[in-house]
Order: sequence, then structure tokens, then C-alpha cells
Amino acid sequence: MEELQSALKEWDLIVSTLPEKGRCLLTTRDFYPGEVIISQEPYVCVPNKSSGDRRCDGCFTSSNLRKCSACHVVWYCGSTCQKLDWKLHRLECQALSRLDMDKRKSVTPSIRLMVKLYLRRKLESEKVIPTTATNNYNLVEALVAHMSDIDEKQLVLYAQMANLVNLILQWPEINMKQIAENFSKFACNAHTICDGELRPLGTGLYPVISIVNHSCLPNSVLVFEGRLAVVRAVQHIPQGAEVLISYIETAGSTMTRQKALTEQYLFTCTCPRCIKAGQSDDIQESALLEGYRCKDDQCNGFLLRSSDGEGFICQHCGVVRDKEEIRKIASEVKSMLDTVLMSSSAGNHQETFWMYQKIETLQRKLSHPFSISLMQTREKLLKILMEQQEWREALAYCRLTIPVYQRVYPGFHPLLGLQYYTCGKLEWFLGNTDSAIESLTRAVDILKITHGTNTPFIKDLLLKLEEARAEASYKLSSKDE
Repeated sequence: MEELQSALKEWDLIVSTLPEKGRCLLTTRDFYPGEVIISQEPYVCVPNKSSGDRRCDGCFTSSNLRKCSACHVVWYCGSTCQKLDWKLHRLECQALSRLDMDKRKSVTPSIRLMVKLYLRRKLESEKVIPTTATNNYNLVEALVAHMSDIDEKQLVLYAQMANLVNLILQWPEINMKQIAENFSKFACNAHTICDGELRPLGTGLYPVISIVNHSCLPNSVLVFEGRLAVVRAVQHIPQGAEVLISYIETAGSTMTRQKALTEQYLFTCTCPRCIKAGQSDDIQESALLEGYRCKDDQCNGFLLRSSDGEGFICQHCGVVRDKEEIRKIASEVKSMLDTVLMSSSAGNHQETFWMYQKIETLQRKLSHPFSISLMQTREKLLKILMEQQEWREALAYCRLTIPVYQRVYPGFHPLLGLQYYTCGKLEWFLGNTDSAIESLTRAVDILKITHGTNTPFIKDLLLKLEEARAEASYKLSSKDE
């Protein structure tokens, strides 16, 4: 602990303990929006496993990949990544090669992550891999597992996964109960590694980053630069304050957020947003994000259940909406969502698009304009249209999502910045240069705070904005001539 505290002094941070939360990171100076609070390389990490999207184990790139000729499981982009990973992969390769080919194919990223955890611990104990104050197995041991809060079904699953790890490693002295406990630690503490556009690439364990606690109104954001986890301030954080990030998607009602946190992380959030549960502001927000729209198309009021339970009353104009009418539309939406999932998995893209269009039409009749479910449907339509290169229609849906993003996310949120970025790209491609400049400028204003300015993604965004401004200037000068 003393070594960790000493190392964190260089970051102007200290580890403290709060009675209701356990360990936390506190600042020892003021931090301002855009400042890096702390960064960390993963203790262990693995890329996602997908038949159509293989990635280098070293840098997570998907280009110029070659399979390890011995284990046929791991991929590298070149000799540099392979050499850097060799001390650890040499042992993993031997272990995986003992399995028959069918078993090797069934090894999931979670299993590989656990195997690599134990192999790294072994190499550390043998002084083959050096330890640091911020990256060593003792920090993994200190992570919370919440074993007493896990149900029997999950414990059985962890035991089965532990058996598979044991089958791969074949170490006589291995502690099966400890492996199961470490799987629980992964569930509560591992992070999804994403690219600059927040697309998932893999999973990593970052023992110091895991000390940072959750808030539904965070003062910081966690992003990744390659495999490096970076926590940046998104608002002024005074000296002595706790550094807080969000573990979950925060666009949703308090009930939805609490459910996600309880199921995944096994705790109840008591942040300033969550302690308002049941208060009038929270009830209104829930009704807007997850409730129904007023029957009057010209009214944007939110609905609450009537006292007799037979309908829902608009709190703005007083119009009552019949419960049976709502139930019927909601049932139809649910049925279509179940069908579209089957259609999507079958690869029928055109049918999937048509069905999402029908769902969106029904949701517009059913849900409030700020509805999260309506926004998510429009996101799916946007993605399909961009894949089909239907740019104009894609832009229309993208613009429809912006007001919802503005409402559900704080000013400096990466998802809001990325939505402006998508909008700007589409506008520029369609020749709406002035609109593109406005959208890309908004994207830059947010993403330079959340992502910094030195990553390839942000440099590319800045270049796009510069080119759009140059194009607008050229058009203007041409008109003057």
C-alpha cells in the first residue's frame, strides 16, 4: 500500500477508504476539464473473439495479422508485438497447444484472461516479468470480489470456468476456489477496451483504475489510447475530491441504472442523481426517458398513471391516454423486436431495416420524443443506413437523435461528441459544409476534453474540421469573384 501511495503522489492522487464505498481515489490538487488524472497499462488483457474481426494480441489492430503457428489461437500484426508479448505468450502457447483443436476453439476471452493472469503471476514470482508499484498481483488480490453477493447459479458457472482454466494450466497446486473468486473480480473490475469511437476491442484488468468508483454524475471519463487506460477530468475537480467515472450507460431512469449496477457490479449507487429516486424531478425524468407520449401530437408533456389505474394523464395538458391502447401498442412493439432479432441474426439486412422502421413508427405513437428506446431504434436504423451508404436518410435519423443525446448526457460526454462527429461527417459528405463545420466544431469542443488532442482519432477529426473550413472559405471566395 505504501508503494502504491508513493507512486500515486506523482499523479497528485491518494488512495483513501470511505465507509460506504471502500477504497477510492482522492485528488491532492485541483484538476480541470481535459486534464489526465491517471493512466495505466493493463495488468492482463485480451482482444475480443469474433470470427470476422480478429485482432493483434499486442496492440489490438486488425491489420496485417498472422496466426501463432504453434497454438493457432493468438494473432499478431508483426514481430514487434509478438516479441513484446513473448515472455507471457510462450507459456500460454505451451498450455493451449496441449488442448485438442476443438477445445482450443472454445477458449473464450474470459478464460484466456484468467490463464494470462495466473501465468503473469508465475512469471512475476520467478522475476521474469518485473513488477511495479501500480502493476503487480498484490493489487489484483486487493480487488473486491463480492462472492457473498453472488447467486448459486453464477457460482456454479464460475466453478465450471475454473475447471477449464485448470485443464489448460494443469498445475497440481492451483487453488480452484481462488480462480472462481478471480472470475468474480473480473466481472466487477475488468474494463472493456474501446477505440476512439467507443467500439469495443477487448477486455483488460487495470488494478489501479479499478479503485476509481462509480457515479451516475461522474466528474471524469475513462477512455483508451490503444491498450492504455486514461482517466480525464470532464469538470473542475477540487483538491480533496473523489475521482468518479461511470461504470454503466447513464442514459436511463434511476431504476434502470440501479438495476444495471446491482446486476453487474453488485452495489447500490448513492450518487447525487440516484438519491433523488422517488422525488418529483426523478419521476418526471423517468416518465420522459421511459414513459409514454401525450395523445395530442402537439403536446410534449409527460404522462403519469391515473389514480384509478385505468389510464395515463398528461401532466401538461391533462389529456388521458387509455391503458389498453398503450398495452396494445407496447405488445406489438415487443413482438416485432423479438422478430427483428431473429431476422438480424439470420443476416437478412433489408428485412431487418424494414422492421426497425415499423418499430420506430409504433414507438413514435407510444413513447415520449425523449424516449431512450426510440433513440436506440433510431441508432440501429442509422447504423444500417450507413452500412448501406444511404447517407441522406442516415443524416435524418442522426439529427433526430441529437436532442435526446443533449438531454440525457452532460455537456462533456464522449457519446454526445461522437454523435456530433457522425452528424458532421454525413453533412460534409452531402455537401452541407456550413452545417458540417458547426457539428464538427461541437464534436471537437467535447472530444478534446474527453479524448485529449494527441490520439490518431482526434487528429483525424481536427483535420476534417480544418478541411471543411478551407472548403467553406474557398466557396465563399468563389462567390465573391
